Amino acid sequence: MKKKASSREKSEFIWGWIFILPTMIGLGVLNIYPMIDTVIQSFYKTGDFGKGNVFVGLKNYEKVLGDAEVWQALWNTVKYAVVEVPFSVVIALLLAVCLNRKIKGRNIFRTIFFLPMVVAPAAIAMVWKWLYNSNFGLINNVFHINVKWISDPNLAIFSIAVIGIWSAIGYNMVLFLAGLQEVPRDYYEAASLDGANAFDQLIHITVPLISPTIFFVLVTRIIGAMQVFDLIYMMIDLNNPAWKKTESLVFLFYKYSFEQSKKGYGATVVVVLLIVILILTGIQLFGQKKWVHYE
Repeated sequence: MKKKASSREKSEFIWGWIFILPTMIGLGVLNIYPMIDTVIQSFYKTGDFGKGNVFVGLKNYEKVLGDAEVWQALWNTVKYAVVEVPFSVVIALLLAVCLNRKIKGRNIFRTIFFLPMVVAPAAIAMVWKWLYNSNFGLINNVFHINVKWISDPNLAIFSIAVIGIWSAIGYNMVLFLAGLQEVPRDYYEAASLDGANAFDQLIHITVPLISPTIFFVLVTRIIGAMQVFDLIYMMIDLNNPAWKKTESLVFLFYKYSFEQSKKGYGATVVVVLLIVILILTGIQLFGQKKWVHYE
């Protein structure tokens, strides 16, 4: 016989839903509905003056598969992610390990490394544009070189990736520091007694024990890198010779949807990006069983 819920259990159930309802409504309105609407729009062609959309089925997807600009944008995005993700994760992990020790000024260093996360993107772009300037930039003048950091088509996307690394290190470091708090100091003391050096402790103790945190950072950083837009938008001008070599898929979505009013085709581009991200995330979820330890 099913037990009747008490008045307290009913009250807790009702109040529980009251507390989570605003979050669920926000998630539905700001995330789920726009995603569904974007997928639906990808099957339409924008009508005249942005009205009266025409259903075209899979024609937008056929066009995307044969669009050289989309493939170039995908390649640009992948190159950015390949540089930004590994370096931002590894550097942040090493910094977290160093700043997890009792050193003088530890909190000050933590704050300094986290500052790029709270600085306005426009300010970041302004500073890095000055640093990268080929004529009077600080980097070229200090090292007495003449490198076109953001105007060389072969170099620009990697220069932007450096900014991405600099911006992401602080956030990744904070996550790693949180994971390191759960690692017992006894393991390091025992390893030191057995003659293990700092590198051995990092590889055989730190990395395995905070592997869930590393996995989370990897997944979120890859998603973030594949969605890069603001850095490219603010760093590269339309008359820049490296323009086509730095366009990302999200930038193409912005250009087609808001500059050219091709919302259906722009939606198709971003759906393709969603599929790519889902595939990469699925591969990571499958592969994490071999190296992520939850106990």
